[in-house]
Amino acid sequence: MLRRDFIAGAGALAGLSLAGSARGFDGTPMGAPPRRADGRPMNMILYFTDECRADALACYGNPVTKTPNLDLLARQGTIFRNCHVQNPVCAQSRCSMLTGWPTSVRGHRSLYYLLRQNEPNMFRTLKKAGYDVFFFGKNDVLTPDSFADSVTEWKDIAGGGGFSALRGKPSTGPTTMLFPGGGDRRNTGDYRMVQDAIRVLERREADKPFCIFLPLLQPHPPYAAPQGFDTLYNPADLPALVPPGLPGKPLFHQAIRETYGLTQVSDAELRKVRATYYGQVSYTDWVLGELMEAMERTGRDRDTALVVSSDHGDYAGDYGLIEKWPSGLESCLTHVPLIARVPGGKAGGDARDMVELYDIMATFLELGGTRATHTNFARSLLPQIHGGPGDPNRAAFSEGGYNIYEPQAFEPKLGGLYAPKTNLQNDRPETISRSASVKTQRWTYIARPGGQSELYDRQADPMETRNLIAERKHEAVRGEMQQRLMNWYIDTSGVPEEYRDARDMPPFVRNSTFPDADARSRVLLDQ
Repeated sequence: MLRRDFIAGAGALAGLSLAGSARGFDGTPMGAPPRRADGRPMNMILYFTDECRADALACYGNPVTKTPNLDLLARQGTIFRNCHVQNPVCAQSRCSMLTGWPTSVRGHRSLYYLLRQNEPNMFRTLKKAGYDVFFFGKNDVLTPDSFADSVTEWKDIAGGGGFSALRGKPSTGPTTMLFPGGGDRRNTGDYRMVQDAIRVLERREADKPFCIFLPLLQPHPPYAAPQGFDTLYNPADLPALVPPGLPGKPLFHQAIRETYGLTQVSDAELRKVRATYYGQVSYTDWVLGELMEAMERTGRDRDTALVVSSDHGDYAGDYGLIEKWPSGLESCLTHVPLIARVPGGKAGGDARDMVELYDIMATFLELGGTRATHTNFARSLLPQIHGGPGDPNRAAFSEGGYNIYEPQAFEPKLGGLYAPKTNLQNDRPETISRSASVKTQRWTYIARPGGQSELYDRQADPMETRNLIAERKHEAVRGEMQQRLMNWYIDTSGVPEEYRDARDMPPFVRNSTFPDADARSRVLLDQ
């Protein structure tokens, strides 16, 4: 047994025993095996928003946002206060989530490297274990030829939500990605995908358990929310944004502001961006409420685990920036919500130890009564979900960016709304050099060998405004974090394939071009 498996197993047993005779939100005894009352494997739903930062939710302490359904889910299940992603961009983050691998393991550092047939993924493992896997939403994770053996039924979100139409429009003036809102809340791709999921819930009992993946669009830029959510927040009433132009920041901060024309954008305009972003977050909460109501109506809340999370966050005006950046590892990009309601789990669980997004893989596989067959670094969250402790010494690790000598990884130049972003990456590759971070309960350390490294005390400076990397009094902390990051790379890099090559020589075939090849081969073998 691998040491990490032993630790994870011991943690799971500890969590179950500590649960005692307490009861979960549905009244079932806590500590029961992760199965339904009839002994069959648990159904699972992963409600996966796009670009949602944790601090945009009321249950994570936001003083102004309205997220009643997410707040309710947190009261019914477990909220993980400190979940961080492996990468600040969609595809890279999702590849890590489904494999339990850091993006450096197989080079999944770009939007254009998805999970192939010869690579493991959580859905394939669940399908092999007997699950019907439903994939309703945007695909940023599987190559087309990976669907057949990983997914039972799938549907693309393309054409819904307005994003497809907006992203191709030319950008004139500053690029804020802020668009007029409006439109029927029930006429979006996100709503339609959730309705497809509800139809699965409404089916009569099937022979197979199900896993539904809902990779939705909101609150992804362009910043535009449906009617009723587009004016939900007054920009003037929002808390202050993190200001631009702070010292000790990586050079891409200023490069983005200049290239996008954001140096000409006022704080008031950036507040409009934030207000619209919050409207989008509230919209995802409303759609979630539709799903939760359907689960209760069909009785699926009693046999189905519901997990909510996101692939990464969004600047949404902080630091004078918008959207995200591939080598940006600020907490507003890596810190995402993670809320899990599992029948038999503890109600009102509040897990504060560090966890990582790819822990979802280990959790879902344990819920499904199966396990990964490949080396990975994810940990099941079921011990905490059942009321047990987490790991107070755990850290979260993230990676970003591309090396300037690997142009194959760069995003190609795109026109329209994304022209400034992709032009900057390709014209000034030094702005997107590789980076890696380690975050503990207190500290953030970001290493950039080709640029500005960063160190923040999040207890004293939760918005990461003061870079302490050059302060002598923090040399010991910096050294400790550097060592921890290096050790993590040593421990996780170069995961071997599951198969091993045979060491036998292939059958000899006479080469007509070199008639004495057989003699030469014998000489070489003798040596």
